[in-house]
Amino acid sequence: MYKILYIIFFSLIVTNCSYKPTVKHHGVPYLEKKQNKLFVNKTNVNDIIKILGNPQTKSKFDKDIWIYIERKQTQSELKKFGKMKILKNNVLVLDINNLGILEKKKFYTKKDMTDLEVVEATTEAGFKRNSFIYDFMSSMRQKINDPLGQRAKKRKKINQR
Repeated sequence: MYKILYIIFFSLIVTNCSYKPTVKHHGVPYLEKKQNKLFVNKTNVNDIIKILGNPQTKSKFDKDIWIYIERKQTQSELKKFGKMKILKNNVLVLDINNLGILEKKKFYTKKDMTDLEVVEATTEAGFKRNSFIYDFMSSMRQKINDPLGQRAKKRKKINQR
Protein backbone atom coordinates (compact mmCIF):
# COMPACT_ATOMS: atom_id res chain seq x y z
CA MET A 1 0.00 0.00 0.00
CA TYR A 2 2.78 2.41 0.93
CA LYS A 3 4.66 1.56 -2.25
CA ILE A 4 1.69 2.62 -4.36
CA LEU A 5 1.43 5.93 -2.48
CA TYR A 6 5.16 6.58 -2.96
CA ILE A 7 4.88 5.85 -6.68
CA ILE A 8 1.88 8.17 -7.07
CA PHE A 9 3.57 10.92 -5.07
CA PHE A 10 6.84 10.59 -7.02
CA SER A 11 5.02 10.57 -10.38
CA LEU A 12 3.11 13.75 -9.46
CA ILE A 13 6.36 15.53 -8.62
CA VAL A 14 8.09 14.40 -11.80
CA THR A 15 5.16 15.27 -14.11
CA ASN A 16 4.90 18.81 -12.69
CA CYS A 17 8.56 19.58 -13.31
CA SER A 18 9.54 20.93 -16.69
CA TYR A 19 12.96 20.73 -18.24
CA LYS A 20 12.63 23.90 -20.30
CA PRO A 21 13.10 27.07 -18.25
CA THR A 22 10.38 29.69 -18.44
CA VAL A 23 11.69 32.83 -20.11
CA LYS A 24 9.94 36.16 -19.57
CA HIS A 25 10.57 38.64 -22.37
CA HIS A 26 10.07 42.40 -22.08
CA GLY A 27 10.67 45.04 -24.74
CA VAL A 28 11.83 44.73 -28.33
CA PRO A 29 12.84 41.17 -29.27
CA TYR A 30 16.20 40.71 -31.05
CA LEU A 31 17.24 44.30 -30.39
CA GLU A 32 20.90 43.56 -31.08
CA LYS A 33 20.16 42.31 -34.61
CA LYS A 34 17.65 45.05 -35.39
CA GLN A 35 19.95 47.87 -34.30
CA ASN A 36 22.46 46.79 -36.96
CA LYS A 37 19.93 47.90 -39.62
CA LEU A 38 20.09 51.50 -38.35
CA PHE A 39 22.74 53.74 -39.90
CA VAL A 40 23.90 57.06 -38.46
CA ASN A 41 23.13 60.12 -40.66
CA LYS A 42 21.06 57.95 -43.06
CA THR A 43 18.15 56.44 -41.15
CA ASN A 44 15.14 58.67 -40.44
CA VAL A 45 12.36 58.49 -37.85
CA ASN A 46 10.00 56.56 -40.12
CA ASP A 47 12.63 53.88 -40.76
CA ILE A 48 13.31 53.56 -37.02
CA ILE A 49 9.61 53.10 -36.25
CA LYS A 50 9.32 50.59 -39.10
CA ILE A 51 12.26 48.51 -37.80
CA LEU A 52 11.89 48.83 -34.02
CA GLY A 53 8.38 50.17 -33.45
CA ASN A 54 7.54 53.00 -31.09
CA PRO A 55 10.13 53.66 -28.37
CA GLN A 56 9.55 52.72 -24.74
CA THR A 57 10.84 56.11 -23.63
CA LYS A 58 11.11 59.46 -25.40
CA SER A 59 13.04 62.42 -24.04
CA LYS A 60 13.11 65.96 -25.36
CA PHE A 61 15.94 68.23 -24.39
CA ASP A 62 18.09 69.78 -27.10
CA LYS A 63 17.47 66.75 -29.34
CA ASP A 64 15.04 63.85 -29.34
CA ILE A 65 16.35 60.84 -27.45
CA TRP A 66 14.58 57.55 -28.00
CA ILE A 67 15.25 54.55 -25.76
CA TYR A 68 14.52 50.92 -26.63
CA ILE A 69 14.84 48.09 -24.09
CA GLU A 70 15.15 44.31 -24.37
CA ARG A 71 15.12 42.20 -21.23
CA LYS A 72 14.93 38.44 -20.79
CA GLN A 73 14.55 36.79 -17.38
CA THR A 74 14.30 33.20 -16.26
CA GLN A 75 13.96 31.46 -12.94
CA SER A 76 17.19 30.30 -11.38
CA GLU A 77 17.90 26.90 -9.89
CA LEU A 78 15.85 25.30 -7.16
CA LYS A 79 18.59 25.84 -4.58
CA LYS A 80 18.20 29.62 -5.07
CA PHE A 81 14.43 29.28 -4.50
CA GLY A 82 13.44 30.25 -8.05
CA LYS A 83 14.78 33.79 -7.86
CA MET A 84 14.63 35.60 -11.20
CA LYS A 85 17.89 35.61 -13.18
CA ILE A 86 18.58 38.12 -15.97
CA LEU A 87 19.63 36.54 -19.25
CA LYS A 88 19.66 39.65 -21.47
CA ASN A 89 19.45 43.31 -20.59
CA ASN A 90 20.04 45.37 -23.73
CA VAL A 91 19.35 49.09 -24.11
CA LEU A 92 19.53 51.11 -27.33
CA VAL A 93 19.73 54.91 -27.06
CA LEU A 94 19.09 56.86 -30.26
CA ASP A 95 19.78 60.60 -30.66
CA ILE A 96 17.62 62.12 -33.38
CA ASN A 97 18.20 65.65 -34.67
CA ASN A 98 15.46 68.20 -35.37
CA LEU A 99 15.24 67.06 -39.04
CA GLY A 100 14.27 63.54 -37.94
CA ILE A 101 17.54 61.84 -38.92
CA LEU A 102 19.49 59.50 -36.64
CA GLU A 103 22.49 61.41 -35.35
CA LYS A 104 24.00 58.99 -32.83
CA LYS A 105 23.25 55.52 -31.48
CA LYS A 106 24.57 53.77 -28.39
CA PHE A 107 23.97 50.12 -27.60
CA TYR A 108 24.44 48.89 -24.03
CA THR A 109 24.54 45.23 -23.02
CA LYS A 110 24.34 43.55 -19.64
CA LYS A 111 28.14 43.70 -19.29
CA ASP A 112 28.19 47.46 -19.87
CA MET A 113 25.68 48.06 -17.10
CA THR A 114 27.64 46.32 -14.37
CA ASP A 115 30.38 48.97 -14.47
CA LEU A 116 28.43 51.49 -12.39
CA GLU A 117 29.88 52.88 -9.19
CA VAL A 118 27.59 53.48 -6.24
CA VAL A 119 28.28 56.50 -4.07
CA GLU A 120 28.08 55.83 -0.34
CA ALA A 121 27.51 59.48 0.65
CA THR A 122 24.32 60.37 2.49
CA THR A 123 22.35 63.58 2.67
CA GLU A 124 20.82 65.15 5.72
CA ALA A 125 17.44 66.76 6.12
CA GLY A 126 17.35 70.36 4.95
CA PHE A 127 15.19 71.68 7.78
CA LYS A 128 15.43 71.99 11.54
CA ARG A 129 12.81 72.20 14.25
CA ASN A 130 12.94 75.99 14.36
CA SER A 131 12.53 76.51 10.63
CA PHE A 132 9.50 77.76 8.75
CA ILE A 133 9.08 74.46 6.85
CA TYR A 134 8.95 72.44 10.07
CA ASP A 135 6.33 74.76 11.59
CA PHE A 136 4.25 74.75 8.43
CA MET A 137 4.34 70.97 8.02
CA SER A 138 3.51 70.32 11.69
CA SER A 139 0.51 72.67 11.51
CA MET A 140 -0.69 70.91 8.34
CA ARG A 141 -0.33 67.54 10.07
CA GLN A 142 -2.35 68.84 13.02
CA LYS A 143 -5.10 70.09 10.71
CA ILE A 144 -5.24 66.76 8.88
CA ASN A 145 -5.47 64.80 12.12
CA ASP A 146 -8.13 67.11 13.63
CA PRO A 147 -9.87 69.09 10.87
CA LEU A 148 -12.73 70.43 13.03
CA GLY A 149 -10.62 71.25 16.08
CA GLN A 150 -12.55 68.87 18.33
CA ARG A 151 -9.50 67.70 20.25
CA ALA A 152 -8.57 71.23 21.29
CA LYS A 153 -12.12 71.83 22.63
CA LYS A 154 -12.01 68.61 24.66
CA ARG A 155 -8.65 69.60 26.17
CA LYS A 156 -10.04 72.99 27.26
CA LYS A 157 -13.01 71.32 28.99
CA ILE A 158 -10.74 68.89 30.81
CA ASN A 159 -8.39 71.66 31.93
CA GLN A 160 -11.27 73.85 33.19
CA ARG A 161 -12.58 71.11 35.51
